[in-house]
Amino acid sequence: MAEQILEAIRRGAFAPEARLPSEAELAQMMGVSRPTVREALSGLAAVGLIEPRVGIGNFVRPPTEPLARQALLLLESEASCLEIMEARTVLEPPLAELAARKRTEAQAERLEAIGAELGSLADPTTFDAYFSADKGFHLALVEATGNSLLSAVLVPLIHTMDERLYREFTREYYLKDAGDIGEVAGLHRSVAAAVRARHPAQARAAMRAHWMRMWRLVPSDEATG
Repeated sequence: MAEQILEAIRRGAFAPEARLPSEAELAQMMGVSRPTVREALSGLAAVGLIEPRVGIGNFVRPPTEPLARQALLLLESEASCLEIMEARTVLEPPLAELAARKRTEAQAERLEAIGAELGSLADPTTFDAYFSADKGFHLALVEATGNSLLSAVLVPLIHTMDERLYREFTREYYLKDAGDIGEVAGLHRSVAAAVRARHPAQARAAMRAHWMRMWRLVPSDEATG
């Protein structure tokens, strides 16, 4: 999808400085879903080929061959944001349940401390620090299970948060203002509280609520049930 938009920019269908069609219009034009369009636009924004302007739309920046090559390399090398979300939606709720059964006191304290840190960082101006703490929370949750096999599977998946495409996708669509970030920080604190209280079912439900919140802005044909 991003390749289609990039090619359209290169052949002049979308002129430099022009506003791109809306997500819905692009999805209809190219025969794909809106989440696929969002993912593509995030990738192109991450390498500077388009400029998102809040409340206005996405604008084309003058393309250069180095930027075009960088865009293609990025899109070919990084995982799909939607696949990352799908995998974590399936795997992390039972992980939280197990953590609530097996965590140590120190691990519970660490999760609560990171949850409090997330609350203090819940603002777009501190997005990078928030995002780093968010990643730390999920890694700490894996550690709290005490299961080396789960760690081998999930730690690399969580590290996909470091990919530029996933970070920009999250920044632009799911954590775009203080209200959004505060809501997600609160869901992390709910997970931490359930793990601390040794309430496995509540921990699982809280983590599922976190991921369902992330899917809420994705049309139902793409969401995991």
